[in-house]
Amino acid sequence: MVDLASQLSGLPESRGQATWPGHEYAKGWGVFGLPFDSGHVLALRVFPESSFGPYRTVWHRTPGGQWSVHVDGPRLDTACPRYYGPACEHTGFARIQLTWTGPASLHVTMDSPSLDWTVTARSTPVLTVMNAIGSALPLASWRPRVLVRSRELMARALGLGSLQMAAVMPSGHVGTLMPQRMYYIAGARAVLDGTDLGCPVRLSHNPHIGGVPLPTRGILAIGQAAWQIQGAAEYERTRAETARIGPESR
Repeated sequence: MVDLASQLSGLPESRGQATWPGHEYAKGWGVFGLPFDSGHVLALRVFPESSFGPYRTVWHRTPGGQWSVHVDGPRLDTACPRYYGPACEHTGFARIQLTWTGPASLHVTMDSPSLDWTVTARSTPVLTVMNAIGSALPLASWRPRVLVRSRELMARALGLGSLQMAAVMPSGHVGTLMPQRMYYIAGARAVLDGTDLGCPVRLSHNPHIGGVPLPTRGILAIGQAAWQIQGAAEYERTRAETARIGPESR
């Protein structure tokens, strides 16, 4: 069994600069997307490192298609709502706790709305080979469109549907999602505000947040994302403001 707990527990938190000039970034891991047979969709983002500092988020889509993003971090505008907020019915703060209960089993809790969510990930021989290659390739290999497209086709072959690794976010930011390693979700259970979300399912079509597709089946990904800076003045101002925020603020 893959040992994600030892790899992902206690990652150092930092506020850094993107490798690509003219970009902002976030680096870490999470559940890329997890659809349930009830029509609900959950996602998790754990970014201990970004241009503005560490944060965690839980995303939720109702069966009716309404998205919410809940942020455990000092600001909404320096976390996932920065890029996906315009596609959401609600964005707000929450306390998100993570506990590894086994080498590849994670327990996620959130205070408001109340969430109790367990996931177990697994690898396969194909994923093992792909992850070894993906981890060895340099970040620059995500710049040529032909190489990004080849990864999108590989994602389709893995049963993740029609993903776009490079896309325009609901905010208008042009971003590139760069998973280096991926693992299938082998099992999960989630109760949100007293409602059991049902069993994980593989969808025939990708769920979308704004125009950005999420996987048709549960996947845990490790990697990073980079977005072109929209306004240099706003970016520098936000960088200066977040430099004064300590880790204890999250």
